[in-house]
Amino acid sequence: MTKNGVLLINLGTPAEPTTKAVRSYLKLFLGDPRVIQIPRLFWWPILNLMILPARPKKSAKLYQSIWTENGSPLLYYTQQQTTALQAHFPDKMVRFAMSYSNPRIGAVLTEFEAAGVTDLTVIPLYPQYSTTTVGAVYDEVARFYVGYPQMPTLHFIQDFSDNPQYVQAMAAKIQTQLADADYDQILLSYHGIPKSYATKGDPYPQRCENCTALIAAQLKTAVPVTMTYQSKFGPNEWLTPATDATLKALPGQGVHKILVVTPSFVADCLETVEEIEDENRGYFMGNGGQQFDVVQPFNADPEFTTVLASLVR
Repeated sequence: MTKNGVLLINLGTPAEPTTKAVRSYLKLFLGDPRVIQIPRLFWWPILNLMILPARPKKSAKLYQSIWTENGSPLLYYTQQQTTALQAHFPDKMVRFAMSYSNPRIGAVLTEFEAAGVTDLTVIPLYPQYSTTTVGAVYDEVARFYVGYPQMPTLHFIQDFSDNPQYVQAMAAKIQTQLADADYDQILLSYHGIPKSYATKGDPYPQRCENCTALIAAQLKTAVPVTMTYQSKFGPNEWLTPATDATLKALPGQGVHKILVVTPSFVADCLETVEEIEDENRGYFMGNGGQQFDVVQPFNADPEFTTVLASLVR
């Protein structure tokens, strides 16, 4: 008899906002060859001798600024999303895992095996495919089943940036915000990747551009919609235009009231709370901006349960 399971997977989060916990998290995250596509011979000394001794202390302070009474917002909202989807599908076993923190993907797949799940849907919680995110999840799932005498029927959601429910839900959140104020521009800020990854064939920028066009087509507004990339790390060239540079320049171009949306994030995290709402708000307002509003990620929004349910079906 078929027993169905659903596994939601997000990036991960430090267990607590301390230097030690952040170091453990970054070691896993930055040690993934999908994330940092540099030969290990060159990357390991940089990671272990330069980055891990210094960066965790600085990052821990940033995590402290976003930590809530519920702990990490990313972990909390992923738990909420899982609980809501489980209630939607009481006949399925619904769980979540993180790529670089607990609960780890292998541990949760072991739960599914122990429960006798024979049909498993895996949903990486990244709307736009990239080898650095969805590709890394696929690697981990595939590695788990190496050597197993049998495996469940797997349904792997590669990308849902053009899923009608996702596009409609994103557009609806933006449209609601548009009813409350007049803006000069709507800015869709996506997490960036190194430009070299795209040159080698990662379709992420095309997925983001397509997603932007689909969302913009749903909006009933004359306010211009543009897109940028955020969260640059390291000295290499990343996808442009950059969110921070754009927000610094826009007031000088006559854009004084802006609505910022982060379509590549389905839950609040360091990149949405600290980087966008704090750091980039400061860039915009400090250069002559007058109004900086943000459309929150889905978080525990019931509409996101509808999106996930459509992917499961």
